Amino acid sequence: MTTAHRPTFDPARGKEAPKGPAYHQRLLPAHTKLKVRQPGQGGDADTEVRDLRADLLKAEAAHFAKKGKGIPPPEASEAESPERVEGSGQKRAIEDSRDSDDDVGGEPEQESLEAKRQKILEETRDIDADSDGGSDSDSSEEDSDDEDEEDETAELLRELEKIKKERAEQREREERERAAEEQEKKEFDIARGNPLLNPSATDFKLKRRWDDDVIFKNQARGTDDKNKRKEFVNDLLRSDFHKRFMNKYVR
Repeated sequence: MTTAHRPTFDPARGKEAPKGPAYHQRLLPAHTKLKVRQPGQGGDADTEVRDLRADLLKAEAAHFAKKGKGIPPPEASEAESPERVEGSGQKRAIEDSRDSDDDVGGEPEQESLEAKRQKILEETRDIDADSDGGSDSDSSEEDSDDEDEEDETAELLRELEKIKKERAEQREREERERAAEEQEKKEFDIARGNPLLNPSATDFKLKRRWDDDVIFKNQARGTDDKNKRKEFVNDLLRSDFHKRFMNKYVR
């Protein structure tokens, strides 16, 4: 329910207006400072070439100085200690001595390998000779069996070729007979089918009534009911149609 219909006894009153002109908030000046590109935004500061390595070293030095530790000089870390050099020299000397020992004792090992190889070759030759002697008889029997099978397959192939040839000849003969019959039937239809070329085959006589050429026809229609009085009876049981129906189908 609204209160629009009620009178306003205490109307709203505005506040006291401040002295001087009044402006809207959006009419006040804004964006009075000019923005400048910061480093990393593609300005003039980015065109200068930076030494990233120097910056990194400075940052590390500041970090270690803050923790109270000094950065070790790079020369000291890269230089090798004399003890390490001596150890590497001893290691190289040991490796050289091992290589010389291998060169001295390599000849007898090679001779033993050659002897083993010769022995294996002789054993394989003996095995091959034994297998060749026993396989001759087996191979002869297998050859005879293979020849018999080849003869049988050759006979079967010949019979198949013969059957295929006979069937092809029979098919060609049937096709020739069918084509001859169709051609004969077609020629008969051409010769006997046209009644103008063969008038004896068909009879053009038409059966006509004696009064087909009479001008006035059906002149006697309705003469039977001429003297009959037509009447309308509003009773289905006494109508003419009902009487005819009863006389025809019931009585």
